[in-house]
Amino acid sequence: MRRDLEIILAYPGDDWLSPRGLPDGTHLYDVAIIGAGQGGLATAFALRRERVTNIVVLDQMPRGQEGPWVTYSKMWTLRSPKHVTGPDLGIPSLAPRTWFEAMFGEEQWEAMGKWPRTTWQAYLDWYRDVVDIPVRNETRVDDIGPQHGVLRLVMTTPNGTESLFCRKVILATGIEGLGAWWLPPFVRENIPADRWTMCTDDVDSRDFAGRRIAVLGAGATAWDRSADLLENGADAVTMYMRRKQILQINGFRYLEKAGYLRHYASMDDASKWRWMTVVFRFGQPPTQDGVNRCGHFPNFMLHPGASWADARMIDGAVEITATDNSVERFDHLFIGSGFVIDPNLRPELARFADNIALWRDRYVPPPERADDTLGTYPYLNPDLSFVEREKGRTPGLESIYCFNYGATVSNAHSGASVTGMKYGIGPMIHGITKALWEEEEAAHFAALDAWSEIDTDASPVLQRLWKPPA
Repeated sequence: MRRDLEIILAYPGDDWLSPRGLPDGTHLYDVAIIGAGQGGLATAFALRRERVTNIVVLDQMPRGQEGPWVTYSKMWTLRSPKHVTGPDLGIPSLAPRTWFEAMFGEEQWEAMGKWPRTTWQAYLDWYRDVVDIPVRNETRVDDIGPQHGVLRLVMTTPNGTESLFCRKVILATGIEGLGAWWLPPFVRENIPADRWTMCTDDVDSRDFAGRRIAVLGAGATAWDRSADLLENGADAVTMYMRRKQILQINGFRYLEKAGYLRHYASMDDASKWRWMTVVFRFGQPPTQDGVNRCGHFPNFMLHPGASWADARMIDGAVEITATDNSVERFDHLFIGSGFVIDPNLRPELARFADNIALWRDRYVPPPERADDTLGTYPYLNPDLSFVEREKGRTPGLESIYCFNYGATVSNAHSGASVTGMKYGIGPMIHGITKALWEEEEAAHFAALDAWSEIDTDASPVLQRLWKPPA
């Protein structure tokens, strides 16, 4: 594997980005990547392959806890097919299967149905080390803004508040990376914080043993958390779901086709919108494991066709009034009702958020395809860089790249999904390196124009120069 890397990275071998710094000597990174999960790591390696090595990856979590796999995720396995590739970027010796077979053997590979989530995290940890990704853990980016003609990142680190400067920023921040997990306002306003938990919070389900639990939402995370609560001794779990039936059809499985994955991004706006209205209409069903695990427990109750209309404290219990007018009391609430896309909810984007162009700013669908949710997604350039709603008002925004779930409508791919890496990373890397080259081109042309390095020694024939006859 290391030999493969040596061969692949050998040519072109020259660094082409000139070392830069601020006038006071402060270091200037070429690219900063926010997020050291699977998308951030693969992006960093893709930059290395293009000889963009003056980079840094930042993640707020401790080493080995990036992403969901060993923190809040309670699924047993990934839902992606086990043979999926992505972080390897086409190098067989870096592929997930190659690592797994080296660790556990070919027989175990053949026997495995899907990737156990903790094993997948172990693969990512190995990948990070072997391709030598420079990650700063326990570093949260609080603010991004223009300064000195580049971008300044203000961060909370173990050493306090720090800053760094870079030319480009990539947001590889996962599913909620351009918004937030959704919480009903009445829960925040009416219920004490110790009586409700997000399904995406990193908490131990054993702490809720013996309690009556209400879960809002029927996505995969809500099902997996419900199962984990039951397996760890919850007295009862009632799941409220807005839909009248459990989602069973996964439209994303149909979309696992090279034609779609490669060429969706090049379709016109009307075609993209048409496709996404159908994709979003399907939604994504829970995993079969999640449903089976909950179905094993007689103290699990599914309440379909009912969201929450209100929540309040009554006699020491949490009373839920559902949209079907039913009323029940519980000891604790878990909220797993999805996420919203809204740049205004991201503190690090506060300087830019109100000027990020959204789909509703750029495209008006026909009435029969109106969709408010799709309209909230950012309208991105082909390289996933943000577009200004009002051109020129927020300098620096064009140097920020959206490789989180917010890219879905514009590009169909994001760093939040391993299935999107094979086709999603390339256009972004092309755009970033093109922008960097445009900044470097004049200096390289001047260097070429003055190039004087001897490549061929003419001395062996200088004594045999033709001379005219005397």
